[in-house]
Order: sequence, then C-alpha cells, then structure tokens
Amino acid sequence: MLKKNKLRELIKEGKPTLGTRVLSSWPGIVELLGQTEAFDYVEFVAEYAPWTLYDLENIARACELYNMSSMIKIDAVPRSYIATKALQSGIQNFLFADIRNVKDAEEAIKSVKLEPEGIMGIGNFRVGGYVFDKFTVSEYRKYAEDIVVAFMIEKKSAIDQLEEILSVQGVDMVQFGPWDYSLSIGLAGSPETSWALDNPKVKEAELKCIKTAIEMGKRPRVELSDLNFKLIEQYIQLGVKDFSLGTDIRILYNFWKEKGQELRKLLSKY
Repeated sequence: MLKKNKLRELIKEGKPTLGTRVLSSWPGIVELLGQTEAFDYVEFVAEYAPWTLYDLENIARACELYNMSSMIKIDAVPRSYIATKALQSGIQNFLFADIRNVKDAEEAIKSVKLEPEGIMGIGNFRVGGYVFDKFTVSEYRKYAEDIVVAFMIEKKSAIDQLEEILSVQGVDMVQFGPWDYSLSIGLAGSPETSWALDNPKVKEAELKCIKTAIEMGKRPRVELSDLNFKLIEQYIQLGVKDFSLGTDIRILYNFWKEKGQELRKLLSKY
C-alpha cells in the first residue's frame, strides 16, 4: 500500500503548509519532529550533508510513522540519479537546487516521473514494498503523479527565464534563494551586503519570484529562521501559504553560542 502524500493533499485543498529542514540523517531527529505534531513534512537537505542511500529509506520510514510527508533537497549534479534513488526509497517530494533554465527544469521533472513522461521505471523498490505483488503499476504511477516538485530560483538566469521555467509541466512550488542569487549578480561578499534580502536588487527579485509564481498558479515557499511575525504577515499578504521553519544545525548553533557564552561569562568570574 503506497503512502498518501500529505503535502500534496494540503496543496490540493488550498491549505497552508509548514515544513522544517534537517541535515542530520539520523531518523531519530525526524521522529522527534513528528512528536511535536507541528509539521506537515520534513525536508532532508541532502545538498549540504553527508549521507548514504540507506539513510533515505530510514528518513522516509520515520516520516511515515508520524503521518508527515518527506522532502529531499537535491544537488544539480547528479540530479537525476539522486532523485530516482530517493523516490524509490519512499521520499515523496523534491526540491531541486540550482535550476538555471528550462532544460534544467525539464530534466528535474523527468527524473521523478514514470515512463513515457519521465525516465523512471519499475522495480523491487522500498516505495512499493520491495516486491511486485505489493502494489499495482497504476498505484505506482499515481504515487509519482502526487510528488510535489519544487525548484530553487536562485540564479540570475532563472529569474530572467522565470515564466518559461514555471510553464514547464510538473512544477508545483518555488523558493527564492537570496544568497545564491546575490552571488550570481556579483553582490555577495560586498561590504554593503550583510543580509542578502537587505539589498534592493535581491528583494526585487524575490518579490518577482513570489508574484510570478502566484500569477501562474504555483506555490511560493518562504524559508524562515525565526518567527518575525511582521515579516510573515507581509508574505501572507502577498499570497504565500507555504513556509519552512528552521534548520537543525542552525538551531543547535544558536543555542550553543548563546547559552555557552552566557555560562562562559559566569565561569570567568571564578
């Protein structure tokens, strides 16, 4: 029995969604997130972390235990290989990094769609219970059709070709990447750039990404590091319904830095 994709169901119903990001491949972290009952899905940021193919199955299992969807963020290379292995492991949704043009968009979508629309075949994969008698081909096709495909829009060329990219059949969601975008236009690292979205050119590109996505019937997602309710309300007023809150390593770093320095200051008196 193939699992329902909670993220896809919420999008179909027009409801807001909330996810969070982890670099740790330990499924215990996913289970802890499930126990909070706060999140619709967990995104494994495979682009930044060391991991094995075994980890993908374990992350998918842990999400299923708590009725959460799973998502993976995928490098540009080897995009298709990672995507197919993740799908076969039971990962339900895909965020593709470094989409630069229509060709990249088409390649990404094909990697998670079955033949003849895509390049995926059928086999003894975890997603179907490892043996052919656990699912029908039609169920398998429905599973692939329910995948939510998201693109990082983080390059100047992607902003320049945004309408063409969003016109590719199969894209559901986009997220603007301010740091990579600022790098692509020669801003990142300059003295006036402390936070990428503080730059008017970067903010303009973000607003274009969000507004164009909504106009074309796609879902823009916004990544949050904390709860700035004034800022969140501004995104909601633009029409944003999808948010991702926090990343495990950043949460740990902030706690260790703040509390560690406080305790170090106290101990320095003795």
